[in-house]
Amino acid sequence: MAMATISHPIYFLFCFSVIIIETTCEVSVGPDYQEAEYCDTSVNYTANSAYRTNLNTLLSTLTSNTQINYGFYNLSYGENTDKVYAIGLCRGDVKPDKCRTCLNSSTLNLRQLCPNQKEAVKWEEKCILRYSNRSIFRTMEIYPNYAMNNEDNATDVDESHKVLGELLTSLRDKTASGDSRRKYATDTAIVANSETIYGLMQCTPDLSSQECGDCLNWTISYIPSNFKDTVGAVILAPSCNLRFEIYPFYEPTTILDTVVPPVSSPSPNEKHNSLRTTIAIVVPIVFVVLVLLIVIMSRCFGRKEARKNLLAGEEEHDDEIQMVESLQFDLDTIQLATNNFSDSNKLGEGGFGTVYHGKLSNGQVIAVKRLSSHSGQGNMEFKNEVLLLAKLQHRNLVRLLGFSLKGREKILVYEFVSNKSLDYFIFDSMKKRQLDWEKRYKIIQGIARGLLYLHEDSRLRIIHRDLKASNVLLDEDMIPKISDFGMARMIVADQTQENTSRVVGTYGYMAPEYVMYGQFSVKSDVFSFGVLVLEIISGQKNHYNRHENGEHLINFVWKKWQEREITNIIDPLLINNSQSEMIKCIHIGLLCVQENLANRPTMANVVLMLNSCSITLPVPSKPAFFIDSATTSLSNMSWDVNSSTTRSSQSIIKSTQESINEASVTELYPR
Repeated sequence: MAMATISHPIYFLFCFSVIIIETTCEVSVGPDYQEAEYCDTSVNYTANSAYRTNLNTLLSTLTSNTQINYGFYNLSYGENTDKVYAIGLCRGDVKPDKCRTCLNSSTLNLRQLCPNQKEAVKWEEKCILRYSNRSIFRTMEIYPNYAMNNEDNATDVDESHKVLGELLTSLRDKTASGDSRRKYATDTAIVANSETIYGLMQCTPDLSSQECGDCLNWTISYIPSNFKDTVGAVILAPSCNLRFEIYPFYEPTTILDTVVPPVSSPSPNEKHNSLRTTIAIVVPIVFVVLVLLIVIMSRCFGRKEARKNLLAGEEEHDDEIQMVESLQFDLDTIQLATNNFSDSNKLGEGGFGTVYHGKLSNGQVIAVKRLSSHSGQGNMEFKNEVLLLAKLQHRNLVRLLGFSLKGREKILVYEFVSNKSLDYFIFDSMKKRQLDWEKRYKIIQGIARGLLYLHEDSRLRIIHRDLKASNVLLDEDMIPKISDFGMARMIVADQTQENTSRVVGTYGYMAPEYVMYGQFSVKSDVFSFGVLVLEIISGQKNHYNRHENGEHLINFVWKKWQEREITNIIDPLLINNSQSEMIKCIHIGLLCVQENLANRPTMANVVLMLNSCSITLPVPSKPAFFIDSATTSLSNMSWDVNSSTTRSSQSIIKSTQESINEASVTELYPR
């Protein structure tokens, strides 16, 4: 079957983009697997440095610090700039003793091959070892990478290519669906000429399902233009790998299979004795369980009043709140953790309340959001965050630890994110120096992955509705986490758009169709993401009044893009960095803020654009201009408005100008 006629889903990637990375090393080999390594010569250490001491200590203890493992080791050692991070991963069929042998061998080889490099990777047939001076755990990376192929060619290229595509699609899904112990899958497929293709895929198990799938999609996308004719190939990246051959190269059993041996079927006599033993054990257990149920029901009855406060008049939500009742904190516990909400513990103040730093009795550091008792919107926003965040788990979303309800007190307890919010850095002339382009690019990628999870990959479909720099928190490794779900809305999986008569959000980030007509969709979040990308690259706020260069930021970027004066858009601190990536991000940002929502890409397309270095991006159309200045008449807006929506827009300007808090929530009631 010709390439253009293949319609299997995996070949959408093939037709959409062929990713050829300059850092990929290709060789042709025979059936035997070849080893590979990478030494990052840009970051070195000296012979007597603390980093070398820490590296030696870490590597010598890597395989002995985990009592029970499934072929995956992750450790760090040291402090500050001398801290070393290491990951070891064995192929899923490798037994524990052989796994340790392989990693120990890689340790010796890698220190000889990369004698003074702070970052290195060693691929062997049955394991991979990597270390770095930066955090690499829970980080999906495809660079550096290595690829090689079997020198023999397939007899029926088109048929083999079709069967291989279907096999790799199945393997990708099986691998990505693995748990935190193992993301590994093998399978076979038969070609029409009775030739068997053996396939294997693996990700480091610290990745999310989405990140594992993204990594494997990259490896798959490399095959059509490079290894289409071959009967076997290996594609290796730091976070995942792919291999296929026409001969078996892996064992049928896996590490997990060997951890728990299969139980043989009991004989009839054993069954009879087992039944009597079971009855003797189960009867007293049932009695104890009944007693415990009575106690639990009594405790639950004591929380009945709290549930009424949360969902008064909305009995249809009882099932949902019961799901999160286990997360409920006592108010006394929160008061003790925050020193009774003292000002010295205050982290910040937003539209719906104050956020405090806290520390629980077990030493865990938390962030406590205390909703204002005077906020008329408190019940709705509180209910949203509890019910939504309790169901959402993603590396790029802030994690809800619990909540507290007592009287008029409504409190949310989050994981503590040490580096505050993105706006704290990006809009400060001194603090933004801590965000070089590499960090900013990773922040953009992380926000994109978080939004993609909300829109497509979570059990729910969530529209955030208030994505902005102050709602993106940064952890100690500058990994972004989307926060503040008080305005988020859940829609059904196949729904594309919803209307509201109550428009809330932050002016400058809201899409035009949302501001004017109360229509919101995933494309509304895409618009906000585009604004955020342009702010990250320029280091300038998208003010509602005027950009420092004389106009609204989106207008300013569009004009300079049209005039091909790209460097005027980029933050001067970044001028000497990788401008090709920055230009690509500006291009993506402009695609996201297009006036016509149908022209804006989905977050899935955005993530693909960010991860590809050769994809051809569409030409952006004119972006949605809000108002050229605070005094410009509404007739200068780029869309047609009637008198009723004009009054609504005027109310936005007025409420924004009167607001004390620049990041305040603006409400609009269209007529």
